[in-house]
Parts: sequence; structure tokens; C-alpha cells
Amino acid sequence: MSTIPLNPDHGGYRELKSFQVARLLYDVTVRFCNRYIEKHGQIHDRMVQFARSGVENIAEGYRTAGDPKMNELKLTLEARSYIAELRGDYEDFLFQNNLPIWPHDDWRRKSLMNRQCSSVDEVALWVLRKHKSQPSKHNPSAPAQASLPEISANAAITLTIVACNLLDRQISALEKRFGTK
Repeated sequence: MSTIPLNPDHGGYRELKSFQVARLLYDVTVRFCNRYIEKHGQIHDRMVQFARSGVENIAEGYRTAGDPKMNELKLTLEARSYIAELRGDYEDFLFQNNLPIWPHDDWRRKSLMNRQCSSVDEVALWVLRKHKSQPSKHNPSAPAQASLPEISANAAITLTIVACNLLDRQISALEKRFGTK
């Protein structure tokens, strides 16, 4: 999640911030599902496919830019839709496991966004650090310990929020460029 322009003029789709975050979200989703969701089950396959489709639609939209132009917008809208659906699956996981969904302004969400992780291992390390930052006699002001599934799912939700926000900006720019808004 570097400081690359939202819509680079050159360099390809891999330079798009939205692609980078969606790709990270895909990697996080595969790892999450392999750990916490029944393998080869419908939910596992659905979540992985939604994450993959988000990435692929961003890439395909960029590759088809101008052929015809509306394809780029259509595919970017589809990418956003898949990622929003994935967010719902993570929220369902938390609800079904009686785990809290962090509020939008939760300090842990802000911490993850500020971290700007670029790999699934960086996200996993962040999750472990948050899991270990529990109250103790040496640090009584630390928050109560959250489970790894809770932190992992909420971290993924945070990434869906970032990806959707980036895609919203990208969609707005495409609509302006194509004169549809």
C-alpha cells in the first residue's frame, strides 16, 4: 500500500493502489479460510472466489481500458461488489462465532491502516502482535485479549473497507473520464 497514484498513466494494473490492496486481501482471505473455515466447503470456496474475482476484475478492467471504455468502469464496479460481498462474509463469520465486529473508528483498524502492510505475512504479524497485547499486571491499561479469529476477521474487514474506498475513488474518476456522472 505505497504512495503510488490512484490511477497511474503507465506501469500497468499492478501499480494501482486498489489492485495492491485487493491482492493483499485475496492472500489474507486464502490464509484465513484455510485456518478458520471448513476446507472444500461452500463458504470457503465462496470467500476465496469473491476475493479472487475482486483482484481479477480490477486487472481485467485496467487491461481492457478503452476497448470499449465502459468495460473498465463495469469491471471496476464488479470488483467493488465482490469485495463488498466478501466483507459481508467476514461479518457473518464473526456474528456466527459470537465475536465482535469492531466499530469503524476502532483504534485497531486505524493501527492496521497506518501500518500499510504489503504482504500477508505483515498482516499476520500485526494480528499476532494485537493478540499478544493483552492486559497484565505490567500493562493493565491494555485491552482485553481478543481471539486470533476475531482479530484476523476484523483485519480482513478493514482491508475490505480500504479496498472499497480506493475503488470508490477509482470509479468516480472513471465516471468523470467517461462522462457518465
